[in-house]
Amino acid sequence: MGIWLELGVFGLVFVFAFWQMHDVRKAQEQTRLQRAREKAALEAARNENEKSEEKGEKSAQMP
Repeated sequence: MGIWLELGVFGLVFVFAFWQMHDVRKAQEQTRLQRAREKAALEAARNENEKSEEKGEKSAQMP
């Protein structure tokens, strides 16, 4: 009977570990998506800044 108790505890630990790994993977995916959004926003702002600087240079060059 003792072996069934040990196997039950092992099973519970295994299920708990599997559940935790599932949560970790979800959190990693959310972090990956958030970093991608931040990178895209930074690139968009950088491109917008470059465009506005180019317009400023063109208007400064034209008399």
